[in-house]
Amino acid sequence: QVQLVESGGGTVQPGGSLRLSCAASGNILMFDAMGWYRQAPGKQRELVATITRGGTTTYADSVKGRFTISRDNAKNTMYLQMNSLKPEDTAGYYCNGQRHFSGINYWGQGTQVTVSS
Repeated sequence: QVQLVESGGGTVQPGGSLRLSCAASGNILMFDAMGWYRQAPGKQRELVATITRGGTTTYADSVKGRFTISRDNAKNTMYLQMNSLKPEDTAGYYCNGQRHFSGINYWGQGTQVTVSS
């Protein structure tokens, strides 16, 4: 089994930046795709960004141009660089890893991001 642990969340003013990390207990190359999701209280969990094993990335329209997803395979860590943060970005952010053959999704416990003046 693979454990995913998020870190890097916190409170920041609008326009500020944060970098989230997702550290895996195993080789992240075992995942066909990884991604970041977020969920605010009372709302559905939404997809923020994804990255495939080959490095192809996708972004939600709401974060495109502000957020960047990346991986460091040597460190078994995925990152989400968040710039120009807005109050609407306030949510719990969750790391996800997918193994398509088995159909198994792995989730971290989440890290809180709060954007407020």
